Amino acid sequence: MTAADDDRLARIALSAVGEPGDPRLADLVTAHGALAVHDRLLGDHGIDDLQTDPAARRSATDPQRTLADAARLGLRFLVPGDPEWPVQLDDLAAAAPLQRRGGVPLGLWVRGPARLDELVSSVAVVGSRSATTYGADVAADVAATVAETGRAVVSGAAFGIDQAGHRGALAGGGTTIAVLACGADRAYPAAHLQLIEHIAAHGAVVSEALPGWAPTRLRFLARNRLIAGLTTGTVVVEAAVRSGALNTANWASRLNRHLLGVPGPVTSGPSQGVHQLIRSGAATLVTSGAEVLEAVGAVGEHLAAEPRGRDRARDRLSTRQQQVLDAVPAVRPAPEASIARTAGLGLADVRGMLAVLAELGLVEQEQGGWRLAALAHE
Repeated sequence: MTAADDDRLARIALSAVGEPGDPRLADLVTAHGALAVHDRLLGDHGIDDLQTDPAARRSATDPQRTLADAARLGLRFLVPGDPEWPVQLDDLAAAAPLQRRGGVPLGLWVRGPARLDELVSSVAVVGSRSATTYGADVAADVAATVAETGRAVVSGAAFGIDQAGHRGALAGGGTTIAVLACGADRAYPAAHLQLIEHIAAHGAVVSEALPGWAPTRLRFLARNRLIAGLTTGTVVVEAAVRSGALNTANWASRLNRHLLGVPGPVTSGPSQGVHQLIRSGAATLVTSGAEVLEAVGAVGEHLAAEPRGRDRARDRLSTRQQQVLDAVPAVRPAPEASIARTAGLGLADVRGMLAVLAELGLVEQEQGGWRLAALAHE
């Protein structure tokens, strides 16, 4: 076996005896290498709180079997240095732990054809599991717009906003990546089995946890840093003040990624966390996929058009023509002399401008004078 093979197997063994995102284990591997840390553990120099269940120990003592079993399930194991390794995750080495999770992952289990080294320009769409119709619609629309430009959409396959983001990306004809808190061979939540299998067939399902492992709270926290780390920006759509999506948002800020927030109604509980991110200046307010693309793109790329009302016929009028138009009554026709007095202009000037306004369809002449035409009310 080569040194690279030994390192890969050592990382699988260490994954089996440590929780995903354990910053102590990650720091030791970064500082000394996976083989040295593995040898230390074999020499009974333990690290507190490591896995002790029999299944984990079997994986630790027979990583070759774990790798072979995973391959039969269609999983590949990526480690730093592999051509497909997403190098943007290496930024995690310099970020301080959050809620006892952090560090560069020992490796990633991947199921699906999408390559993780092509996710540098990807965008994460995350938010509340208890999404409103408004939130789900916005998340899907944002994801579809992003996916249409060739950028992958990354999320966690959970209920609510995650699901809407994945489905929006698929509807936009793009690639979507699901990062799970359980093994990449499993479907969680089980109700999303069909969605996760579709993502695995056309995009990629990714996990730091060993195949077969169940999701836990700590593993969700570890998973969140991967979602933020893999992407160039994170869009938060609906997150209450204690939402797990805010943990992902915190990681995006720590990693100097773009953090974007979609506002909701000020009375909406599911949007309170997002509003606080925007109010504190941590997140940039966005209201559409076009604005997301402008925020994460290069300077001058994907510039979003500023919203404006539609042009009206009266917008092209001069100041004096506007004066005359404002002096024309809406219902009962008025003679030219009356309109001139109300406008404060000479009668000859008013006659000429009334003719121009009539050509524009803004006024009409009837018996007894002039009144506004229907176009003037638009």
